[in-house]
Formats: sequence, structure tokens, C-alpha cells
Amino acid sequence: MLRKKIGIDLGTTNILVYLPKKGVVINEPSVVAISTTDKKIMAVGLEAKEMLGKTPDTIIALRPLKDGVIADYKTTEAMLRYFINKALGGIRILRPEVMVAVPAGITSTEKRAVIDATMAAGAKAAYIIKEPIVAAIGASIPIGSPSGNMIIDIGGGTSEVAVISLGGIVACASVRIGGNKLDQAIIEYTRRKYNLAIGERTAEIIKINIGAALPMEEPLTMEVRGRDMITGLPRTITLTTNDIVEGIEYCLEGIIDTVKEVLHNTPPELSADVIDKGIIMSGGTSLLRNVDQLISRATGVPAYIADDAYFCVAKGTGVALENLDFYKRSIIGS
Repeated sequence: MLRKKIGIDLGTTNILVYLPKKGVVINEPSVVAISTTDKKIMAVGLEAKEMLGKTPDTIIALRPLKDGVIADYKTTEAMLRYFINKALGGIRILRPEVMVAVPAGITSTEKRAVIDATMAAGAKAAYIIKEPIVAAIGASIPIGSPSGNMIIDIGGGTSEVAVISLGGIVACASVRIGGNKLDQAIIEYTRRKYNLAIGERTAEIIKINIGAALPMEEPLTMEVRGRDMITGLPRTITLTTNDIVEGIEYCLEGIIDTVKEVLHNTPPELSADVIDKGIIMSGGTSLLRNVDQLISRATGVPAYIADDAYFCVAKGTGVALENLDFYKRSIIGS
């Protein structure tokens, strides 16, 4: 019997699980609901996310990952076990080999925590691989060629920027800005400008429905309900795309600064390759309207959104698992 292999995109916002030959089999929020009385896990994933901001005192719904790394070890271990069991199903004799994608800027202690949590969750072997590498693999970039390829992976907790050549990272930087920071910026903006308090889930819906990185000639609009900060009563306002552009501007500047830093540290020969090929963008937050145009304007280098940008990292972990020998130089832990 062949040992099962699993690729996991351990995201701050969502966890994606990839099985070779089956593709992405799980795509659920990385949220866990826990009973405060006996510390029992009440729900994981979609069911737990429904509880965010709506729980009584006896239940807390939390995200055990923060900025792309483990913030709550025990809860992360339980969440990983739940998703591994759900992906494989049934009774298993052999424990699976698991590859987990982590941010490029992760510390050795944080790497160890991911490996330990994965092994404790039921893995026979745990491999760690940097997100920019697997994002590039998942975006079908030929990372083994002696040529510079630039990838920007913008997820929920972090943005990873890297130039890859000959299967390795030549220059990279990781900044803890992603979709969650954009949500927080929208919450602060509506509070500051409209005296309206809204929750995280509402901010995320606003970002998806009308958010953009650049002003639009014909802005989208959306009615938003929240609590008036002065009267304390429910109130409805109308937000436009250009409101959101203004609200998230400083967060996007942080990502642009990181991209410029990596370009600055890239050897001239590889810089020429990047200009020729352009920048490839992956990750869920790269689907924000016009973010590729914003990067192009700021750097002078064309930027393109990868096919299936949301699934690039998960797909890349699966491909790397199936070709362990080929990608072994990129794997940073086992």
C-alpha cells in the first residue's frame, strides 16, 4: 500500500489541503471554536467561522494562526488533525507524509512549532517548504531554470515577495501584511470617517464586494450595517470602492515597499529577466481589484495574476510532494 501524501497551505485565514491526483479537497477557514468551561473543541473550519463575533461567554471562536505563524500551538495541532482526518477519511493503517507551506520570513522556532504540530496531528513525516517556492511551482513557473522569476504571494496574514532562480530563492522579503490587515484597515476607516462600528466578517465582505487597490471611474457601492459609535444604535451607510481604496492605501504601501526592497536586492542579470517576464502574483488577496496595476505603476515592471491564484500554494505543495527528490533543495525541514 502506498503511503498517503498531503500538501497543506497553512494560511492565517484559510487552510487548503491538497491530495496528489485529487487536487484541493479542503478549503475552509482556519478558525476553531472552543468551550471555555472544559476546553473542548466545538467546531472547526466553516462551522466555527459562522460563530466569529456571535458566541456566548461559554464559547470562543479564534484563529490559532497569526501573521502566517502558529500563535496557539494546541489549537493548531487539533485543527491540523481535524483537516488531515477529513482529507483522508476512513480507517488508516499508515500515517501520511505531510508537506506544509510556511512564510519565507519564519524563524527557526516557528518552523519547529509547525513540524511538531504536524507530527502530533498524525503525520509520519513532516516537510516544511517556503511559500514563495510552492506558489511559483503552483503558478507553473519553471523555477529550476537559470533565469530570474519574481513571485508575489499575498495571503491573509503575510505577503511573500521573492526572486527565484535555479530552484532556490535569490532575494526575498516577507511582510506581515495581508487580507486580515486590509480588513482591520476597513474597520478603522468606517469608524474614523462614519462613526460606524463593524465586525471582521462585514469588513471582509466589503473588501470582496467593492474593494480595489486603485480608484475606479465607476465605483461600486454597498450598503453597510453596523453600530453607531455615538448613539449606540444600529445604522446603515453606503460605502463606495473609492472609500475602500482610501482606507487600505497605507497597508498596500507596505507591500509595495517590500516589493521594491526585493527588486533592489536582486542581481542585475536576474533583474533583466524579471523586467522581460514580469511579476507573477498569487494568493487570495492578489485577487483584490487592480492590485496588479498598482504594483506595475509602483515598480515599472508588468505584473500578472497567476491562473488559479488562490490555489497556487496548495497546488505547489502537492507537486513538490510528488517530486521530493527534484525539490529537496527547497525543503527546509523534515
